[in-house]
Amino acid sequence: MLSRRFLRIKVVKSVYAHFKSASESIAVSEKSLIKSIDKAYDLYYQMLELAVDVGRYAAERLEIARNKKLPTYEDLHPNTKFVDNRIIERLENDRKFNEHLKKNGLGWSNYPELIRQLYTQMTASDYYHEYMNRNERSLRDDARLLSLFYERTVQDNELLEAVVEEQSILWCDDIDFSLIMVLRTLDACRANQTEIPILPQFQSEDDLRFAKELFRKTLLGFDESLKYIERFTQNWDVERIAYLDNIIMATAMAELLGFESIPVKVTLDEYIDIAKYYSTPGSSLFINGVLDKIVESLKAEGRIVKTGRGLIETTV
Repeated sequence: MLSRRFLRIKVVKSVYAHFKSASESIAVSEKSLIKSIDKAYDLYYQMLELAVDVGRYAAERLEIARNKKLPTYEDLHPNTKFVDNRIIERLENDRKFNEHLKKNGLGWSNYPELIRQLYTQMTASDYYHEYMNRNERSLRDDARLLSLFYERTVQDNELLEAVVEEQSILWCDDIDFSLIMVLRTLDACRANQTEIPILPQFQSEDDLRFAKELFRKTLLGFDESLKYIERFTQNWDVERIAYLDNIIMATAMAELLGFESIPVKVTLDEYIDIAKYYSTPGSSLFINGVLDKIVESLKAEGRIVKTGRGLIETTV
């Protein structure tokens, strides 16, 4: 499922895109945010389908070998452990999974070179040979093979990244998140299940509402947030402050002020970590220092109000 961290990142990026596009419509920008969130969930399905297509390619190769004019003994008696992988079989037969693929136009049929490359790299790997030569044949063994495939062959594959970007510009930064979801799915597979435990898009119905409210609160309060931020960055060269840093801090302020059930510490930790990965070197330390001062000031003004068991202690 898409985590709150992931949704915060999507909001930060959508706020940035809203201002960079000079859009005057919050509603239009909000639709773009929701579309990017939905597309990220589609990428999770797309990545699961990758194993299925590699499995189909492997089966096709075995069939071609069997139909040679002069097949070898190995051609007629191949090791079918991978093509009989039960996780792949369950995905192929999962009605809801395949309906989602069809409905959203997902799949890899237009990219045979990618499938061929991934298959070639996988079959040349130590983890694949160990799997194929092991007598054990459990569902966990099948799931582990696919986990290693995603971790060691799919991750950081340049051709895959290029293909994903070609399929959707909205997927450019979402590959790692989708792979985490795939690995969690594989880890949750059990022998007594009849279907793949596909993760829901959100942990709860509140998550999408959280993203939309955070986006709107950030935009509507952005000018006021900037004025507040400027109070604590007077000794900084304005031109040296990355624009994205201001976006991150403004979004953090919107969350601090607009969501009573989220502890202050959680909010601070989330946006400081987001700055580490998405802004300039040193931004996280800068943002950490500024947000600490902002929180102290907002508390003194009585503007930060947290409700719920345990939240009072965590805001100190």
